[in-house]
This record gives sequence, structure tokens and C-alpha cells, in this order.
Amino acid sequence: MEHHDILIIGSGFGGQCAAINLLQRGFSDFVIVERRDFMGGTWCQNSYPGAAVDVQSPLYSISHEPYVWSQMFADQAELERYTHHVIDKYRLRERTKTGCEVRQVAWDPDRQRWTVNTANHGSLSARVIVNATGPLSTPVIPPFKGKDSFTGVTFHTNHWDHSVDLKGKRVAIVGSGASAAQVIPAIAPVVGHLHVFQRTPHWVLPRPDRRFSAVERKLLAIKPLHKLLRTLIYWQLETRVIGFKYSKAMLNLVAQRSALRHIRRQIADPVLRAAVTPNYTIGCKRIILSNTLYPALARDNVSLHTAQSGIEEITPEGIRTQDGQSLPLDVIVYSTGYDATDGVISYPVVGRDGQRLSDVWRAYPRAYLGTCVPGFPNFFVVTGPNTGIGHTSAIFVIEAQMNYIMKSLEAMRAQNKQSIEVKAEAESAYTEMIHREMAHTVWKAGGCKSWYQSQSGHVVAMFPGFSFTYRKLANRFQPADHRLA
Repeated sequence: MEHHDILIIGSGFGGQCAAINLLQRGFSDFVIVERRDFMGGTWCQNSYPGAAVDVQSPLYSISHEPYVWSQMFADQAELERYTHHVIDKYRLRERTKTGCEVRQVAWDPDRQRWTVNTANHGSLSARVIVNATGPLSTPVIPPFKGKDSFTGVTFHTNHWDHSVDLKGKRVAIVGSGASAAQVIPAIAPVVGHLHVFQRTPHWVLPRPDRRFSAVERKLLAIKPLHKLLRTLIYWQLETRVIGFKYSKAMLNLVAQRSALRHIRRQIADPVLRAAVTPNYTIGCKRIILSNTLYPALARDNVSLHTAQSGIEEITPEGIRTQDGQSLPLDVIVYSTGYDATDGVISYPVVGRDGQRLSDVWRAYPRAYLGTCVPGFPNFFVVTGPNTGIGHTSAIFVIEAQMNYIMKSLEAMRAQNKQSIEVKAEAESAYTEMIHREMAHTVWKAGGCKSWYQSQSGHVVAMFPGFSFTYRKLANRFQPADHRLA
């Protein structure tokens, strides 16, 4: 069995940030395991047409790794280049096992170590586990009646099949969320006919994108100017929390009115306008930024199917709708999201006394600082429960978590201890605070059902406040909340 001090699961930005922080603090005995045959996570996996970030690129990047972006909202190709730039700069490939899918991790109390069973690399052993698989890594396709009978081509946006030529084809895209909103405008001019199946509409705001000129890019290469732009973007986005949590009137006055104006400006047909207008408060579901979605939906070769004309059954030839239409299709694209709450960790985790994380999280996922769970020593979850920050960069939160994780590891090293575990009472107090604060937010009280919520109805994906508040909590390591052994 191969032994390491620390094992990182996942090689996306969470895994990269963990590895870089370990190197910077003198923790050199670690390995990254990646289930795919390539490194990089989200922006190397999601290569569907139109894929791009929805947070401004100068902020959506590692704070100490600025990049001279070509545009305000980078597309997938540029984000992939940035990802590989970071991986290569820190020589992370030589520390990574690709094609190494984790099947189970289990705590060995006698050895004070985790045993990690993998699909293709046997068993590994590590004192510390950093789970960085990410919440948007396990795609979900609902069990539609007849789903497996379709004789055409099907795939999820997470696994886009680039070998399929969509030109002139009859295509259905199932889902209308963030990924679909990028795919639809990208493929609508190419396909013969596009059927969009929308369960519930999303609020859409204009996308303030622009390409940087050659002069602007030279200026952005100057680190203090890049930092200034990053700071300005951060505080501009942070003001959204005032509406999301503290002022529904502000949401209605500013954001929702802007979204309604966006619909009126881009869609002339009153029937289509009504179909894309949500009946819940803006922000309850993920807000989409797009200047091209509504014009694409208004095209003559695009049909929008709402819940009333949704999928009754998938047939060998296509889709039969609930209002009796039979739609012949060549391709079905599922843009149906991910198991981002109840299934945030896809492999079994067996902790102290044989307890399973899935049982601890049966009611809803919960963790101290969204990172640690009582009964699971030396196990850290990156972007775990209630760490989502829907208004700003996920990387900002990842870096905040790294401060807490590294301080935990340094506490063990300073005291020559083998394990650290959060106390149950500390986790309970933290979780109670999270859901008490969540009650006031649009994600809980906005009148919608979203992927932010677990099956039990708890909002699990989001942090109920400002991102700087979370960072402050994560930066302040509390020895009394932990047990070292």
C-alpha cells in the first residue's frame, strides 16, 4: 500500500489551491488523485458550446496568480489555459494520479490514518484527506419514462459529445439553467430545430461583458492595477447580499426591475414573454447573465416547452409531451444539473466507530465552516455544505477555507499530534447559526425550489451572508472547537 501524509481528491481549483498552500507551508508529502484521465476540474471537463464563467475573470482567479485575461468574462478555452498555467507553474502533474477514482475512504483508528480504496490504483493510505471534488461534479439525469429507448444520440452537457455534428439536426435540450442558457444561443443558429424544455424559468440579467483592448491588457499585467480592478469588482458584487438577505425591496427595485426590462427589450412576443417570466423573487434560483438567450429563444427554429408541455415520455423516435405532441429528434442534450447538495461527496466515507458520512448527512449535509464533520478526523471538505457564495467568486471562498485547513494542519504539527477533529457541540452551534441566518435570505424565502436546497428543504449550497464574513470566520482558528490526539 502506498502511503502519504496528505491525499487531495480532485484536481480542479479546490485541489490546486490545497496543493499550493501545502507547498507554501512546507507540507511536501502529498498526492492528488483525479478520477478523470486529465487534470483541471470544471473548466477542463465542461467544454460545451458557449461555456464561460459568470463571474468577472479578474476576480474568478487565484488571488496570488493574476492572469492577463482577454475579456471580462472568460470563456471555457481561456479558463482551461489558466488552469493548466497554474498546474504547470507549481508542477502539480508529477504529484497527481489521473484515472484514479476513489471508491471509499475509511478511518483506521489504530493507525490514525485513512485507507483510500480506488478503482485503478489499489489502496492508498493518508493521515489527512482533503476532499476537493466540488459540488458540481456529479451530473444528474432524471429517470424520464422511456429514457433508454431513444435511438438517437444523448449526452449531458457535462460530457459534451464533440463528435456529433448538430448542423441541421432536430435537437432537444432538457433544462433551462445556467449551462443551457449558454448552450442554447451557441447552437440555435446551427441546428435544424431546437426544442427547449423549461421546468421553471430563470431570471436573466444583461451580461456586462467586454473584450480588453491591447492597452488595457498591458495595464492589467501590472499587479497593483490588476489588484485594484479585482477589489472594485469584489465590492460591487458584495453589495448584492444586501438584497439577497436584508432588503427584498431593494431586490425588487433594482435587480427584478432590470430583469423585467431585459425581457421587454429582447422579446416582442407576449406569449414568450410570459413563458420566460418567473413567479418567484429574483435570486431564489441562480441568476443567469446573458445578452443572447432571449433572442435565441425568439428564433423561428426554436420552440420553448414549459411545464405544461413538458416531457411525458421519451420514445425511440424522440419525445412525447404532456400536451400530446410527438417530437421527432436526432439528439437529446440533458442540461439537468448536478447532485450538488445531498450527494456532494459521491463516494462512501466511513469515519470513527464505523459511522458513515451519508448517515450523518441523511437529514441534510452539515459541517463546521462547511469543512469538517465530528467523527471524521483529519477529513476536510472543500466547497462543502453552506460554503456557496452565489454572488461572487467561488475561488474566494476556497481560499478562505484553505486558511482554516492550513491552520488546522499547523496546529497538529506544532503540538506533534496525529489527528484533529471538530467537536460536536461546535459544529452544532455553527450549523444552527447558519440556518437561523438562512431564514432571512431569498434562497430560503424567495418562493422557489432550487438546487441550493436539499431534499429536506434546507438550503445547503449557500452561505447566508457576505463572503467577507465567511472569510473572517475561516481565518479565526478556534482551538477550543477542536480535539487533537
